Amino acid sequence: MDWELLGIIGTIAFALSGAIVAMEEEYDILGVYVLGLVTAFGGGVVRNLLIGRPISTLWEQGDLLGTALIAITVAFCLPIIWIKWWKAWESFFDAIGLAAFAIQGALYASQMGHPLSAVLVAAMMTGIGGGIIRDVLAGRKPLVLRDEIYAVWAILAGLFIGLGWVNGTVQLTILFGAVIVMRMLSVFYKWKLPKRSLRLHE
Repeated sequence: MDWELLGIIGTIAFALSGAIVAMEEEYDILGVYVLGLVTAFGGGVVRNLLIGRPISTLWEQGDLLGTALIAITVAFCLPIIWIKWWKAWESFFDAIGLAAFAIQGALYASQMGHPLSAVLVAAMMTGIGGGIIRDVLAGRKPLVLRDEIYAVWAILAGLFIGLGWVNGTVQLTILFGAVIVMRMLSVFYKWKLPKRSLRLHE
């Protein structure tokens, strides 16, 4: 499993996610494309900013931009019944995007020789950054910060890569599958991180 494949998988999954959220909020076609692209590439832009990679490398990803545009166009043209099918599987495809981008981000930071802390941040922000920006633009509270355990799996993927416990295609593929499985288990069993509310009880 190489970076290009991870990028394609994550881009398609997140572009579809952003486009469908935009349609749920009844955005026009421009809004659908904007939200789809932001979801697919927002995390990578934030990661590059944090680890010192030129943000302009986004414009060198012509193939991925084209892939995202095709995915968004397909989502916009799909019959409503197919979109409802997507919604039923949304968590699964979102888990694929999370795993792909988290591993990709961790690999970028690790290859650049950054310390473990930077690898963890790169994995987390690449995995969840686009979703956060998507929800903010859609006027929603970011689901990744209040729903079932989400960002933790990206951080753990970064930990395994940053500590050198995962090397080579086979191990990366196993890690990719493990992140997807753990994310889906957290959805199924509704695992949540501890939280504390400061709202006054009436």
